[in-house]
Amino acid sequence: MEAIIAKMKEQIAAICADIDKVDNKAAKARVRKATLELAKLGKEYRKASI
Repeated sequence: MEAIIAKMKEQIAAICADIDKVDNKAAKARVRKATLELAKLGKEYRKASI
């Protein structure tokens, strides 16, 4: 459970680092990828917390 939370924090940090780079296509792609991974981690967290 703690590992999942740590991974979620890493993804959030990655999103925060690139979210302001509006004109950078590579940054946009990294943000999209990180948000998809964050959604997967959220589902995994929900399953583990039950």
